[in-house]
Amino acid sequence: MTGSIALVVAEPVGRTPELDEALRNEGFDVQHATAGELFAAAAHCGAPDVLLVSASLGLERIGKLRHHLAALPGSLTTMVFPDGDFGALESCVQGGFDYVVPPFLPGLLRTRVTSCSERSRLTTTVEQMTAETSLREYERDMSIAHDIQAGFLPDVLPSPTGWEFASRFQPAKQVAGDFYDGFELVNGTRIGFVVADVCDKGVGAALFMALIRTLLRHTAEHTGSWDLMDTDPGVAAARAVDTGIAAPPRLSVGAGPLIQAVVGTNRYLARNHLRQGYFATLFFGVLDPMTGALLYINGGHNPPVLLRADGERALLAPTGPAVGMLPDSSYALGHTTLDSEDTLFVYTDGVTEARDPDGVLFGTERMLTVVEQRTGESAETLLAAMDGALAQHVGSAEQSDDITMLAVRRTGG
Repeated sequence: MTGSIALVVAEPVGRTPELDEALRNEGFDVQHATAGELFAAAAHCGAPDVLLVSASLGLERIGKLRHHLAALPGSLTTMVFPDGDFGALESCVQGGFDYVVPPFLPGLLRTRVTSCSERSRLTTTVEQMTAETSLREYERDMSIAHDIQAGFLPDVLPSPTGWEFASRFQPAKQVAGDFYDGFELVNGTRIGFVVADVCDKGVGAALFMALIRTLLRHTAEHTGSWDLMDTDPGVAAARAVDTGIAAPPRLSVGAGPLIQAVVGTNRYLARNHLRQGYFATLFFGVLDPMTGALLYINGGHNPPVLLRADGERALLAPTGPAVGMLPDSSYALGHTTLDSEDTLFVYTDGVTEARDPDGVLFGTERMLTVVEQRTGESAETLLAAMDGALAQHVGSAEQSDDITMLAVRRTGG
């Protein structure tokens, strides 16, 4: 124990001469403080090796003192001693503190302090081992969750003749609330594609991502055609939004899967999971690869950018709210046409809200500039350019949100 520091806390200071003498005989450098002076004394004398506290301060107060001193470097052994009140000492011992009692004989005191120190180190070691085991189990579980979530994303996107599809998926954590999907509909005559962003991020958002993705895709793939004369309180078909020229004369083929998937998913989430507080913005498009006609529902999502071959652009604004908020939400159909060399860029807010080290957002204007600079270029080239612009902007800053992008380009005439 030679060279060790013993900090004795009592009020008033200097009323522990027998304890002080026994500690010095065992080679301790003895320091004194009141409870109010404890932190200043610890900083002045360096981190103590042993903290001896008068039981008269009370169990709760002593517990707070030890908790605050736990931040100091090294291993701190805390013991209590009676200061004329053995009832207070009994309370502290029942609260889990080691103790010493008079007469303070040097040999006995050394044995008690050494025993307490070894027990404290053993407890600390066990706690560290338990924490490390828990961390390894958590990392293993997160790795499994990451792999499972990756299985919900398409291995390959549809590639009909005359079209290019490209995607990017970069979660902020091991699992994400963003997702994208692409699949054939109506016996292969239509291509459905989705980009969605579940509120929040991490494990909870990832669980709802899996649920929403499954509901959307399963419903869309198992829904037949739909006629404009059909009525559905969840879809304002008469208010279909025309966002481009040469709108298709009929909306029936492909509309059924789109409508039923979005409306059904919204109703299920709002009726069964409203208490969990999760909702999702999404863009769900159904493309006719033969004509370039595109039907879509934008449920509260960032407006995708439709870049024309001549450099003009249009934004496909929301046609309804996010899914999962209200069971009776209404969604309008949007429709437009992609002509030769036109590109559609769909993204989540992780793109525009990416921050540099000073907290400055990447923003919509930077995003639009990158898109416009890639007029006439491939879908993959556009996403690579966006990757580069984001990386340059973010620099050394930590990624703050999931980033998902999907580009669809028509190459044929």
